[in-house]
Amino acid sequence: MKTLCVPALVILALGSAVVPLSAHHSWPVSFDRLVTVKGTVIEFMWTNPHPMITLEVQANDGRTEKWQIGGPAINRMEANGWTQTTVKRGDVITGIGYQFADGQKIVRLERVVLADGKEIRLYGR
Repeated sequence: MKTLCVPALVILALGSAVVPLSAHHSWPVSFDRLVTVKGTVIEFMWTNPHPMITLEVQANDGRTEKWQIGGPAINRMEANGWTQTTVKRGDVITGIGYQFADGQKIVRLERVVLADGKEIRLYGR
C-alpha cells in the first residue's frame, strides 16, 4: 500500500504544478497591424480568463458578420475602469486591436470607443 501511495502523490504534485502554467497563455494574434471593428453588441460575457464582447458587424458586401472582441482578465479591465455594465446589448461600439493570426474574427482589444464616444483602454497604455 505504501509503495502505491508515494507514486500517486508524486503524480498528483506534478499534475497540480502544471495546471497554473496552462492557465496563462498569450493571444495568437498578428501584431503587424491594428484592426478596427465597429458593430452592435449582441453579448457581453464578463468572465475570466478573457471577458468577450460579441458584435454584429456590417461587412463591406452588406452581409452581417459576428466578431468577438476581448481583453485581459477582469481584474486588469477593472483597473482600467471597466465594469460588467460598461457595454450592454444594443450598444454600437468600435473595437481597436489585433486580430487572430489565423484569420478568425476574434480581436485582442487595445481600446474601445463606447456608444457615447468615450474611449476606454484595456491594457492601460
